[in-house]
Amino acid sequence: MSRTSFIERYVMPAALKIGGQKHVLSVRDGIILNMPFMLIGSFFLIFAYLPIPGYGELMASVFGDAWRDKMLYPVKATYDIMALLSAFGIAYRLAEKYRTLDPLSAGAMSLVAFVMTIPQVTLFTPADGSAAQLVKGVLPVGMIGSQGLFVAIVISLLSTEIYRLVASRNLVIRMPDGVPPAVAKSFLALIPGFCVLAVVLALRLIVEASPFGDINSMITTLIGIPMSHVGGSLPGMIISVILIGILWTLGLHGDTIVLVFIRPVWLSNMSENLEAFQNGLPIPHIITQQFYDLWIAPGGTGALLGLVIFMLLRSRSQQMKQLGKIAAPGALFNISEPMVFGIPLVMNPYFFLPFILTPVLLVIVSYTAMATGLVMKPAGIALPFTTPIFMSGYLATGGHISGAVLQVVNLAISLVIYYPFFRVWDRLKAKEEQASAQPEASPTLSAAERI
Repeated sequence: MSRTSFIERYVMPAALKIGGQKHVLSVRDGIILNMPFMLIGSFFLIFAYLPIPGYGELMASVFGDAWRDKMLYPVKATYDIMALLSAFGIAYRLAEKYRTLDPLSAGAMSLVAFVMTIPQVTLFTPADGSAAQLVKGVLPVGMIGSQGLFVAIVISLLSTEIYRLVASRNLVIRMPDGVPPAVAKSFLALIPGFCVLAVVLALRLIVEASPFGDINSMITTLIGIPMSHVGGSLPGMIISVILIGILWTLGLHGDTIVLVFIRPVWLSNMSENLEAFQNGLPIPHIITQQFYDLWIAPGGTGALLGLVIFMLLRSRSQQMKQLGKIAAPGALFNISEPMVFGIPLVMNPYFFLPFILTPVLLVIVSYTAMATGLVMKPAGIALPFTTPIFMSGYLATGGHISGAVLQVVNLAISLVIYYPFFRVWDRLKAKEEQASAQPEASPTLSAAERI
């Protein structure tokens, strides 16, 4: 069996099934609900820590010594409720895909169930240094933020499936036609909501009787810690970018399929980096969402910006030159689809190797540079992946020029790797254009000779 037939028979059906799976897509779309708010929070974070000499002193003289704490209010309001928004968003998107459920009711059920899993106690240490006290009736901020993200994912999927199971058996209260729709929908969700909370309550009581103590600790231990070792380590990152590249070359959206499993780890790492950055502590994590978006994928997946530059400046083929002009605006903002499907890179043996090899080398180089302290680690600032390079590297590291310098180095690496493959493909396309133009020229010459 040839490699192509094996891929078509076994690999592509499995990848398509994963990529189109309702729960996978719902987790992706639900977590994305956080992104607009995190971007808004990041703008305020940048304003709070603008790397301009004398900026802090100027703001303190105008707005008082507490100006930075007040500037960070939107940051805390957006970053610290990540799990809450995800619990609602994932359930909402999953209910949408089932079509028979009310998405708003599903999201509300999931949100209530998620809050019920959180122990409403926290340790409070008085400012005078006396012994810590256990305070009841509060929601720990960490549990509703990045630390509770895995719990939010599990509970949102579980609650929506229970809702669907109960509703499919018609165990609902239906109101007469004259009742307002909003009231009728609330009663439709009454029995399913009771079942959801009953199951989550039973689960919580069982877990509290176990050595784990609470659901958050259990899920973090069983899912979060293994995933953090995979998604937050250098080997795991290398495997991830290889899988992403292979899927893209098969015509599948590799980022959607692979990153949905490790993005929660990256977002959690980002939040921890942000907390350390705000408190002036060493930044703990290298691998975050920004690490991948801003240093590993300049020009989009596969680090295609280098290839686009060659297509614009060095193409002999008119087709490649025109495609470079079309793809350049997207590549500048790290959007790779025009290149992937325009060249195309899908099922293209000429670019298979550099498309996968380039991100792997960029991961190794970038990780090494940050681990050794040559480059500042990502500070937890949630910049959009469309932020152009150089600017993004400077801002994402909290105003360190080393972040932009590393992006220059990564771009140079991508140029070196892509160049020989580009030359081969460009020559092939140029020959094809010459061959197609030759039959058209021949009759013209023959007619001229006859005159």
